[in-house]
Amino acid sequence: MGDGVTDPARPARGADPSVIMPAGVLLDLLGVCAVVLDDRGRIVLWSPQAEDVFGYSAEEALGQYAASLLVSDKDHDLVNGLFAQVMATGTPWAGAFPVVRRDGTRRLVEFRNMRLEDDEGAVYALGMAADQSQLKELEAALALSDQLVSQSPVGLALLDHDLRYVLVNPALERINGRPASDHIGRHPRDLLTSLDVDEIESTLRRVLETGVPVMDRHVVGRTAAAPDEDHAWSVSYYRLEGANGQILGVANSVVDITERHRAAAEAERGRRRLALLAEASTRIGTTLEVEKTAQELADVLVPGLADIAAVDILDAALELRRGEEGEGPRRFRALGFASAYPNQVAAAADRIGSLAAYRAERLITRCATTGRPIMVTHTGPADLAHIARNPEAAQLLAEAGVHSYLAVPLIAHNQVLGVVDLVRARNPVAFDEDDLLLAGELAARTAIAVDNARWHQSVRTAAETLQRSLLPGPLPPLHGLDVACRYQPAQSSSQVGGDWYDVLPLDGGRTALVVGDVMGHGIDAAAAMGRLRTATQAYADLALHPAEILHRLDRTAFDLETHIATCVYAVYDPYRHVCRIANAGHMPPVLIPRGGPPRLVPLPSGAPLGVGGVHYSTTEIALGPGDRLVLYTDGLVETRGDPIDDRLEQLLRLLSEPQGSLDEVCTRLLEGLSGPGVADDVALLIAEVPVTDGTRDAA
Repeated sequence: MGDGVTDPARPARGADPSVIMPAGVLLDLLGVCAVVLDDRGRIVLWSPQAEDVFGYSAEEALGQYAASLLVSDKDHDLVNGLFAQVMATGTPWAGAFPVVRRDGTRRLVEFRNMRLEDDEGAVYALGMAADQSQLKELEAALALSDQLVSQSPVGLALLDHDLRYVLVNPALERINGRPASDHIGRHPRDLLTSLDVDEIESTLRRVLETGVPVMDRHVVGRTAAAPDEDHAWSVSYYRLEGANGQILGVANSVVDITERHRAAAEAERGRRRLALLAEASTRIGTTLEVEKTAQELADVLVPGLADIAAVDILDAALELRRGEEGEGPRRFRALGFASAYPNQVAAAADRIGSLAAYRAERLITRCATTGRPIMVTHTGPADLAHIARNPEAAQLLAEAGVHSYLAVPLIAHNQVLGVVDLVRARNPVAFDEDDLLLAGELAARTAIAVDNARWHQSVRTAAETLQRSLLPGPLPPLHGLDVACRYQPAQSSSQVGGDWYDVLPLDGGRTALVVGDVMGHGIDAAAAMGRLRTATQAYADLALHPAEILHRLDRTAFDLETHIATCVYAVYDPYRHVCRIANAGHMPPVLIPRGGPPRLVPLPSGAPLGVGGVHYSTTEIALGPGDRLVLYTDGLVETRGDPIDDRLEQLLRLLSEPQGSLDEVCTRLLEGLSGPGVADDVALLIAEVPVTDGTRDAA
């Protein structure tokens, strides 16, 4: 430093730093003072600390006899005798002695006395003194500090500037599973091999350099105290500094919070389980389709419970048959699969929609046979061989890191419908009893949805089969008219049943075109439709006007009591090129004139069939060569969210596009208006008057 004063915290210039170290603080804490007496007992040196101990300044003490200044009269002889002993024999003396301070108070002071001799032979007495009360306090503080460190349940350690341990208390010995002797002089990375020591030492260095403490950092891992079990600790790091500001090192405290961590983890796990159950209640069983329900279950299970999930339904359950008896193979249809990330398991899984006989030793087969869940906490090669469909698939499971497996049966009304199997690969935690309980709850809920869906699909199949059996077969030969027809069942199993179309050749080359819709769905609606269609065919043979046909159909529908229907009945005369139409509450037909824009045919709407006592009227329109007439049921244009006028306008736009064949137009309308997921069935009929050579020339 420029003023010649040496920084006490730094070695002198040119000094060996390995020998000269920064001063400590112990003497400052002790409050030691120095007093030197000549051979007659007079004070010749008085340190600044002496004023704190005895109360006299140097000016007041120097030159005074120590015995007269510092002790009472009755102790003079004792003090002089001790002084003479030290001076005569050179034997040091140590002990506590009462002194009288300048303010008259008496205080017990501990002395260390020894003889000194200078180079001229003069003899002196050096007295090192410290206030006994301060010493007692310091001894108590040191003892207390030692007990606090050694008996603290908190792990404590002190590391030097190089991050080597210099102090470790018993609590940290127990936490790390190593004695203090294994710590001293070593780095954390030498001992804490199962923890993220790079992060630990990086944090220690940052705290040592900046002085900014790091508090309550949570660390999870393993130490030698419990090498097979994860523990959690709250760790704090802080820099230690001496009284004069020198850096002593960095300390850390470690508190075992394993139980709290586990309780918090379990609470979080419970919260996630409740959330998963709540999610399942809204996502599983949204439709009455077995395939969709199976996939919904797989999607809910991943990644909340498993890395990969597959759902297989027994073929017997899909066919509404009781399962096969015995311990042999089972025929499954793979209907659901989900994976949290791309991996080899997808290639090992059975292809969605595939039907296969699973061998008896596969765990999924065993689960379906016994109706009991199977959990393999830690899978080995033999387990993977029983999980996969073949050795190649087992190898893919091993390469994907599958280490834990769980299979849970889908049971409804005491019948096993299928199995959901789960695996964990990237998730390092093995399945446990809580996972089994949650998977069982989700499987039970899904099984009810699957059971409902398979019965509804059975009803749907029966209704659709009846519906199709009641619809016309191949169209008969017609005179002067081309016709294309389509029937599209609703996607929902409960919506099939009431729509129909018919094309009936009549006398005189005429053709009756019929499209109707029985209100209601299911087998009853299909049966009612069949009766109305049969009645329509019978009345058509009577050569009645369309309005009269509808009047008689109204009475027939009225007799059905629980069913009403809408219907449009048209008769085309190829010789007059006219079409006579009557409407019973049905959607208006669309006329597409040759070379002109499509338009809705304005017809009196009439009342639906089955109301009873309703008057219907017949409207006659021209239908010449090249003209087209489109009849359809409301399922083509009605939706829940769109106004009917907008949907009819969309129908006209589609029919305004360049026309193809009748079949192409049918396809365009079904794809453009109803599409996948249609809520109602659709009957569609398009008739066209062909253009002959003669009419082409006339045009």
